Amino acid sequence: MTRSKGARLWLIIVVIFAAGTASGESGAFPRPQSLHENINFWTNVFATYSRHQIVVHDAARPGRLYSILDFRREATFMSDNELWRLEQRAETAEIERIRSILEKLQRHPDDAQLSIEEMRIRSLLQDDPHPDRFRRAADPKRLRSQRGIRERFLEGVQRSYRYLPRMERIFRSENVPIELTRLPLVESSFNTFAYSKVGAAGMWQFMPSTGRLFMRVDDVVDERLDPIVATRGAARFLRQNYDRLGTWPLAITAYNHGPGGMARAARELGTKDIGVIVQRYEGPAFGFASRNFYAEFLAAVDVHRDYRSHFGDVEVDDEMDAEEVILPHHVSLGTVQRCAGVDMGSLKELNPALRPAAYSGRRSLPSGYGMRLPKHRTRPFLDCYASLPPAAKQTRPQATAGYHTVRRGETLSTIARRYGTTTRNLQRTNGLRSGNMIRVGQRLKVPGSGTAAPAVQTASARRAPQQKSAPQQKSASRVHRVRRGQTLAQIARQYGSSVDGIRRANGLRDADHIRTGQALRIPR
Repeated sequence: MTRSKGARLWLIIVVIFAAGTASGESGAFPRPQSLHENINFWTNVFATYSRHQIVVHDAARPGRLYSILDFRREATFMSDNELWRLEQRAETAEIERIRSILEKLQRHPDDAQLSIEEMRIRSLLQDDPHPDRFRRAADPKRLRSQRGIRERFLEGVQRSYRYLPRMERIFRSENVPIELTRLPLVESSFNTFAYSKVGAAGMWQFMPSTGRLFMRVDDVVDERLDPIVATRGAARFLRQNYDRLGTWPLAITAYNHGPGGMARAARELGTKDIGVIVQRYEGPAFGFASRNFYAEFLAAVDVHRDYRSHFGDVEVDDEMDAEEVILPHHVSLGTVQRCAGVDMGSLKELNPALRPAAYSGRRSLPSGYGMRLPKHRTRPFLDCYASLPPAAKQTRPQATAGYHTVRRGETLSTIARRYGTTTRNLQRTNGLRSGNMIRVGQRLKVPGSGTAAPAVQTASARRAPQQKSAPQQKSASRVHRVRRGQTLAQIARQYGSSVDGIRRANGLRDADHIRTGQALRIPR
């Protein structure tokens, strides 16, 4: 990583932003007194505790620390597997040790023979007046361990500057506070390839069902992994949460807990005060992660703003130096790679949304896809692309034989359209009597489409889809009203147009600046 003149300028801008945030330029993010302990706890997790330090604490009062296990010395000479096993054994034993002390204190709180350690732990709960305070603190839901993430958080800070300039522009255009661009520090440490064990993906950790509301998620392109497309989706999702819930603390917590859950919490307690909700709401799914999500966000904003004081004079990434080219046809990734003259590793880094089906050549890239290329390779790519023979550029997806697992809500006709084949072909290939006889989870063999492969396709066959679709384009409305969650690229795909063409036709200076309800003229 290097720090260019542009990166240094960006740091100056961040300092100005930080000063404004610190001075309270916006009251959007209140810090109730009841959350100060939680914020301090997460600040230490992010910036103080190493990944080889494990904190044993009270989940109900995160700042109530029982002990800190430190394996930094062992990490210098033990293998990763040996160290992991040691840490796991020690963590389990320490939790049981603390639980045993708490249970003893519940039985004999005033025992004159308590050890120094037992008296220390007793003093940690002296402000709790409940008669069963020690027994309650020993509950498995309360006695918790947390590993530090200082190293991972620092990597997230360094990576963040690769994307933040563009992300902040997107959030401004969606009327969302730019402080929220720091939320990926909590979700993924700005790792575009992050996956969770429950299926969330990308920098913003969208689940597939939520992701499909704002972007394309399928077996060719998963835009949850695209840092720019997913950022716009996150901005719109957060804005929807705010419009529904009325405060940014609730909107942020809803990003983790769901807008319906936060609406229910506010309704049951009769308040939108996040401090009260965190302390008093007892919803069955409102666990430790949801209860602490807003405090984690505030701690992440603080540490990111003052990262030098926590991590020293570290270098940060330069802004991503790439330009997006909208593909007007269905083309193979190999064709794009050859025209761009860029190695496949660089393409993968710039276009993380592309899935294995695209890299293997089994599926073509979709028409209207925004391919990101190094800026210095954009012009050579455009020149090469213009000179490609028609056989290399398809008006329909290229289909090859493969398999598809049926997802909820899919029909045989939607699957056929996705793979450029027909319902009848799918029925015949899979021995189906009826197009309605498919079920979620069923594995279908997908035949090649009835269209010849690009290399051998005749001129008449290539023209056929265009001639067939011409009357539809002619009769379709050429004014489009922007719907919530739509992007210019999606609209361009819908009408078979291009982003640049729509932008020029409507005098748009930036393809990112469209709003819900806006009327756009679509050029023919």
